[in-house]
Amino acid sequence: MEWDLLINDLRFGLEDYHDPKKGRVRSDFRRDYDRLVFSSPFRRLQNKTQVMPLPGSIFVHNRLTHSLEVACVGKSLADTVSISLQSKYANEPWRDKLGDLGDIVAAACLAHDLGNPPFGHSGEKTISTFFTEGEGQVLKDQLTPQQWADFANFEGNANAFRLLTHQFKGRRPGGFAMTYSMLASIVKYPYDSSHAGTKGKFGFFDSERESFIKVADRLGMRRFEQTDGSVVYARHPLVYIVEAADDICYEVMDIEDAHKLRILTTDEVTGALLSFFEDERQQHIHTVMASIEDPNERVGYMRSCVIGRLVDCCAEIFIKHEQDILDGNFEGSLLTRLPERELAGYRRCTELSWRKIYASQNVVDIDLAGSSIITFLLQKFTHAISHPDLYYSRLLLSQVPQQYDVYAPELYDRLLAVVDHISAMTDVYALNLYRKLNGHDLPAV
Repeated sequence: MEWDLLINDLRFGLEDYHDPKKGRVRSDFRRDYDRLVFSSPFRRLQNKTQVMPLPGSIFVHNRLTHSLEVACVGKSLADTVSISLQSKYANEPWRDKLGDLGDIVAAACLAHDLGNPPFGHSGEKTISTFFTEGEGQVLKDQLTPQQWADFANFEGNANAFRLLTHQFKGRRPGGFAMTYSMLASIVKYPYDSSHAGTKGKFGFFDSERESFIKVADRLGMRRFEQTDGSVVYARHPLVYIVEAADDICYEVMDIEDAHKLRILTTDEVTGALLSFFEDERQQHIHTVMASIEDPNERVGYMRSCVIGRLVDCCAEIFIKHEQDILDGNFEGSLLTRLPERELAGYRRCTELSWRKIYASQNVVDIDLAGSSIITFLLQKFTHAISHPDLYYSRLLLSQVPQQYDVYAPELYDRLLAVVDHISAMTDVYALNLYRKLNGHDLPAV
């Protein structure tokens, strides 16, 4: 793959209107970022669970604050890479394009969680298991194997690409009309759901197959030909940076949130975060913390040190393996190639998170409640689109926003409309709708 092709500000759906103006204050990639900030799907992230239950008296991260922090880390990482690449390719006519890496990655980081349903990561699993283990199983014979795989392996990443590119009913062609490079940078799994594997990961639904091919081919992304006609590409190189920023933030910030909620002690957090550093650096950090009395501020300082170290390491790894990445031969993530000490520290944080945070009572309670709510809503809406002439179905479907085509001719498209509607819901909206449909909440009571 070639950087000259990989960096392209052509807008999806507006290809005929492309006007590469020079000397503008805002690049088209920066306009992507601004467009996302002002969008409704992005604003809704403020009421979607990241990991911890949404705040009462103590603020913890939601999807919106997480995405903003990922964008900050991603831009820093991409800017560091950009400086090195601009020096390496100083004599190339397209060298200046490399200066846009930070803006492309920042926008992609803002968008990376747009397709995730309410109630955290368990929401994705709930949607897929509704079709593989729940009442949705009866629909399998009415769909093609590829269409069924889309629902059986529901993926928030694929749903984000759909949200940004699909022409919803009454909306303009091209969806959000984002730049090609930004769209490619959010697709962590550049293949269709037939390659989802045991982890259920894939990058685009069958409905967006041609859209992804259009973007990938225009950017010169390496395509691996498949005998069965399925679609598999190498990742756009910037995906590795977006992924690293996301992983750095959720791992470190989850630990900081858990400390504020007293799920983890200060000693536990200190031991985990200091493990990223050699003795001399640890001593300096201790010296600084000696002047800080507030335990939360101490943890915040250590968190910033860890993020800084990981950003530097990931930038070095990207530069070192740039050719493998461009060739589509790089395996794993940037974080799996960390130096020995930093990798051990990251694994220690991961183990601590799984043992103490993700299995904590509050997190499990959210998973259980969210699963019940989403399953109930899926039951109601899938029954309604399967029997649209019933009185209850007509009432229920009349409340679905117009942009979701719940009366589409094909079952596959109607099911996508249902999943679009439910995955777009905030935690509060989904809970309120669940209560209303159960008769537990009435407007006049």
